[in-house]
Amino acid sequence: MAAMLVSWHVLHRCPCHKTNDGSERICRFAKSPPSRGMVQGFGFEERGRWPSTGEQVAGLHMIQLEVDVADARGLSRHVRAVLGVMVALALAGFAVVGAARADPSFKGFLDALRPDAEARGISRATFDRETRGLEPDLSLPDLVRDGEAPKASSRGQAEFTVAPQDYVSAKRIGQLAEEGRALAKAHADALARIEKEIGVDAHVVLAIWGRETAFGKYKPQHDAIRVLATQAFTGRRKELFRGELLHALKLIDEGRIKRSEMRASWAGAMGLTQFMPSEFYSSAVDMDGDGRIDLFGSVADALGSAAMQLKLKGWTARLPWGIEVRTGARVDCANEGPDNARPISEWMRLGVSRADGKPIDARHLAASAYLMSPGGTFGPQFLVTENFKVLRAYNTSDLYAVFVGHLSDRIAGGGVFVTPWAAIRQLDNAGILEVQTRLDRAGYKIAKLDGRIGSETRLKIGLYQRANGLKVECWPSAELLAAMRRIAGP
Repeated sequence: MAAMLVSWHVLHRCPCHKTNDGSERICRFAKSPPSRGMVQGFGFEERGRWPSTGEQVAGLHMIQLEVDVADARGLSRHVRAVLGVMVALALAGFAVVGAARADPSFKGFLDALRPDAEARGISRATFDRETRGLEPDLSLPDLVRDGEAPKASSRGQAEFTVAPQDYVSAKRIGQLAEEGRALAKAHADALARIEKEIGVDAHVVLAIWGRETAFGKYKPQHDAIRVLATQAFTGRRKELFRGELLHALKLIDEGRIKRSEMRASWAGAMGLTQFMPSEFYSSAVDMDGDGRIDLFGSVADALGSAAMQLKLKGWTARLPWGIEVRTGARVDCANEGPDNARPISEWMRLGVSRADGKPIDARHLAASAYLMSPGGTFGPQFLVTENFKVLRAYNTSDLYAVFVGHLSDRIAGGGVFVTPWAAIRQLDNAGILEVQTRLDRAGYKIAKLDGRIGSETRLKIGLYQRANGLKVECWPSAELLAAMRRIAGP
């Protein structure tokens, strides 16, 4: 028998196995190829705190790959390939993790956070326990490396990276609406209490639940503390996430939530209706009356808390979020945006009408509304009310608010949009950023050059197209970008 042994010391974390006492994790790989012998390995242990869960783990030793065969030179190509992949992946992964753990600036960030934590009443024991062994997750979206200006990225929220017709998918919304109607019956008592006591429409909070976690089927996998610490350390919105990290630590310190429960999105939102840690303090309610607020397992608490958040943001009962419209000859998409808001009755005098031809409810004629065209002229257009702004405040995106608003209408028995979506091709974020930058330089000022499409960008595109004799479409298309380059030069 001949044997070949390769071993080296590493610093890496392993999700494969946990011993019964919870003190160590060991990974093993075993492969029996269709030839003589066995490839065995690899195993390792690690001391410190497990970054994703905060659990204590045991000591760092080694990884080894061992090949035990009658003739090492007779290894099949298959076995050699497996061994090669194992070595390459291990070396690459361990180098990244080791570098992250060795980052002295992250430790400095945590040290600087301690006084703020203590000022908020977070105990030293909790802070030390939850940050010991913590390392940043540099794979997250929306990060900014030291010395770099924020860049447009193709990763991150679907609200800003997916074309409108794909985000507001008729098929997906139809599926969720069917589920939502069944859940409305199953949770009728809680929803009735929400409408009576909080004053927010039941279909709207169901729609938020459906959009945020597919009615609980989507299970976020990120550790909230690690995510929030990473975003506070090197994210695009450091101050926001610093505050959220402190709120998350306080939730743990007060015993409201266990860290093992705090599974979050890449931005740190948690629970059935995706609350940020600070929102557990500002708007979470015990809707089921059991004496404990549980946004992870109690549907009543989660929906009641979402309703309370909408109420605090200014929700008006029985006011529609928006109305799909036809703009008529006197109005186009370059009239978009909150700054152009006016009573619905005034829009009607300008020739704007419901897309389905029905009269607009007289009870809503005095309500303020603005024109909103989420896909420019390539899809449905809406007059949106103050309730749209409230939905948008829950998640700052026009597409998100349209999705939730439309889903709530569908759960309530409404139909699909009258105007179909075109096959919109969306520029990547760098292309959108170039459009915004060119608009800004041409005098059409954009408050935030971020490579994200919103009402301001669509409005300024429409105004630019009007002024330059282009077809007014209010969308950052490849054709628009080519025209801008031609008009202004490179």
